[in-house]
Amino acid sequence: MRVNNKVALVTGSSRGIGRAIAMELARQGAHVAINCASRIVEAEEVKQEIEAMGRRAVIVQGNVADPGFVDGMAKEITASLGKVDILVNNAGITRDNLILRMKEEDWDAVMQVNLKGAFLCAKKFSRQMLKARWGRIINISSVVGIIGNPGQANYCAAKAGLLGMTKSLARELGSRNITVNAVAPGFIATEMTAQLSQEKEREMLKQVPANRLGTPEDVASIVSFLASEGAGYINGQVLAVDGGMSM
Repeated sequence: MRVNNKVALVTGSSRGIGRAIAMELARQGAHVAINCASRIVEAEEVKQEIEAMGRRAVIVQGNVADPGFVDGMAKEITASLGKVDILVNNAGITRDNLILRMKEEDWDAVMQVNLKGAFLCAKKFSRQMLKARWGRIINISSVVGIIGNPGQANYCAAKAGLLGMTKSLARELGSRNITVNAVAPGFIATEMTAQLSQEKEREMLKQVPANRLGTPEDVASIVSFLASEGAGYINGQVLAVDGGMSM
């Protein structure tokens, strides 16, 4: 299940789920391109940890919703690490509010980063995969893209959009030995959930048969498997990592 000497790009990988994915892929043998929009100090820490494993790593800082940045990122990664074999579209933001109070710019910002950014990266890096006749694209969606969530119409719409894009790309690229799958995390212990009150966390856990928050590592292990040769016949699927919440 390893990914020895493959080159992986993980967008939004300076912290949280993205960081855990980058670290796990490196543990399994990949060289990793770390993308962040602003948290360069945390990204440097991830880079140092990956290099301490004997893997190569590069940081590419910028907004994946910017086509010019994505073009430049592809050139930088290719020059530093080689062609990208594994793309993990993880970058995402939230701008939560009830629909009657949601500003149009907050809708646009979330759709730009969470959905358009994944589209731009998939379009750019699938070219390299098509030439190599091998590739893995893994889109990090969310359980709320399946079941919805009050106050997150923009986020849920973007994450649901990733699911449709996943299935379409799986059909487009599958004949070239490129798989495209989505992972839908549930309630994961991150900086965001750490700010919740104990009462709110207890309410959330009532929806989860596993009766615990997930960890970034729970998500990373599934992503690492989907990136491997062993997952070569898994295509166009949505794997919920949610403790049973969405079943």
